[in-house]
Amino acid sequence: MLKFYTAGESHGQALLAFVSGLPAALPVDLNFVNHELHRRQLGYGRGGRQKIEKDRADIFAGVRHGQTIGAPIALRIENRDWANWENILPVEATPESRGQERKLLAPRPGHADLAGSQKFNFHDARYVLERASARETAARVAAGAFAKLLLREFGTEIASHTVQVGHVRLERGATWKEIQAVSADLESPLRCVDSATQEKMKAEVDAALKAGNTVGGIFEIVVHNVPVGLGSHAQWDEKLDGRLAQALMSVQAVKAVEIGAGVAAAGSYGSEVQDEIFYEKPARRFRRSTNRAGGIEGGISNGEDVVIRGYLKPISTLRQALHTADMVTKEPVAAAYERSDWCVVPAGAVAGEAMIALVLADTFLQKFGGDSLSEMRRNFDNYVRQIDEF
Repeated sequence: MLKFYTAGESHGQALLAFVSGLPAALPVDLNFVNHELHRRQLGYGRGGRQKIEKDRADIFAGVRHGQTIGAPIALRIENRDWANWENILPVEATPESRGQERKLLAPRPGHADLAGSQKFNFHDARYVLERASARETAARVAAGAFAKLLLREFGTEIASHTVQVGHVRLERGATWKEIQAVSADLESPLRCVDSATQEKMKAEVDAALKAGNTVGGIFEIVVHNVPVGLGSHAQWDEKLDGRLAQALMSVQAVKAVEIGAGVAAAGSYGSEVQDEIFYEKPARRFRRSTNRAGGIEGGISNGEDVVIRGYLKPISTLRQALHTADMVTKEPVAAAYERSDWCVVPAGAVAGEAMIALVLADTFLQKFGGDSLSEMRRNFDNYVRQIDEF
């Protein structure tokens, strides 16, 4: 029901995002969309590109007088760095572009450079890396902001925080209020809820930079006030946890996904893992004593917070180059270096939030769909009454 796709290269003219399926009359706050783009650019360990780009989305279609009109939405984010690449990556072959190609022949281990070049038969990884770059996530974040705006209409909020950077890990749990506060804090360098742990994380990032290295980590996304019944147990591709895992895994450099206490649960007994069920009579609702399932049971949301973690590997562009082989000469060489970040955990979390929001907005539309926001709200309110009366 909700579809989106992106287009554009890291050093091309612009990034584009297209979103279709949103109901008509959804209020659109462009300042919120641009605020989300700004959040993606922040974080301790970012490189020089963030000093060039000032990401802002321009809406070209699908929104009029501050509301969606039920038509596809088209967004554009300008790449300011294009001014430095216009003669290197022109759309048309021009005399000015001859001899200015910046070919990348030394593929970086861990990047799409070599596999993509072999797939598309390019003896130059430039075209592959331009699209494989995490710069593409800016378009996803813009699209995801529209999904967040829809979810907010029904009281569902999304926030994230950093659990680990390199070898430094947050050793305590975090409340929703803590996560919500640090997620919105533009001054927090790594968006960790514990200040002492965050200082150790910063030292880990500094050490990586000094060594010409990069560092990965873990971010956690929490979705608060999720209704019971999103997703389905009936088909494999309708399971909410499966859809969320795929969406988060698609973010560049994410190599593992965990829902709830999934990793710890694998080494535990059932009695240590399952969330016992109670009924709160005053609130007229079923609750779990714990939330190790991460808000999803049998592929269906159970009314608790949805908790999902992304495990982000260290990014592949290292100042201290690794060994590789030249794609043309086949001789051993040092891997290429492109201007890059050395820690992207907070930025990865914002991109992850966007993907989670897009999947959840789609499940909302499937469950409560309507052509207008008012129709969708009527369906939602009727369902809430059904759950209250269960």
